Amino acid sequence: MLSEEEINAMSDLGVGPHPQPWPDDPRLDPELLVNGDRRNVVDGYRYWTMDAIVADLDERRSSLQVAIQNWEHDFNIGSIVRTANAFNVGAVHIIGRRRWNRRGAMVTDRYLHVQHHPDEEDFLAWAAEQGVTVVAVDNLPGSRALENEELPERCCLVFGSEGPGLTPTLVAGCDKMVAITQYGSTRSINAGAAAAIAMYHWARQWKQPT
Repeated sequence: MLSEEEINAMSDLGVGPHPQPWPDDPRLDPELLVNGDRRNVVDGYRYWTMDAIVADLDERRSSLQVAIQNWEHDFNIGSIVRTANAFNVGAVHIIGRRRWNRRGAMVTDRYLHVQHHPDEEDFLAWAAEQGVTVVAVDNLPGSRALENEELPERCCLVFGSEGPGLTPTLVAGCDKMVAITQYGSTRSINAGAAAAIAMYHWARQWKQPT
């Protein structure tokens, strides 16, 4: 897995050292002020400490949550986590193996709350206790077209591993199931792409740009 420093070295993102005098702001990281901030963060978070960024994001997390089944060390998990950061979801839930492929996340998981569930039963028990509607995203029989569905504001979108998709146990425990309508010859689209579409669909219903 690449470190944040290696990822930053491959990009031209960021800004150099901050001109002095430095702002009197406790959210700023003195080391970043001296050396520059090459992280992949929006301009408003330049020079902020990671803890300060997470605290600010916590003030406006969305009610949407995302769950991913992790049985095969799927490389798409990192991509889904990165998109979840872009939509500032309330939490990401990893179901199954605790270790997951973080490469595609590009260290965005550090700005999210990631929870682990050893199996489907544990995740579904959490959702029931929290009153969260569980929505499966898969093109299985019985699924409804995503574009025609109004997703609950307080819900968790659930995605399966690339290839096998969702397990029957998790499908049976979901409150509803949606699928993305396709018009070509392939049976399914990439799990990371499907997650991005589903999160955007939720955001169009419940989030207003600021």
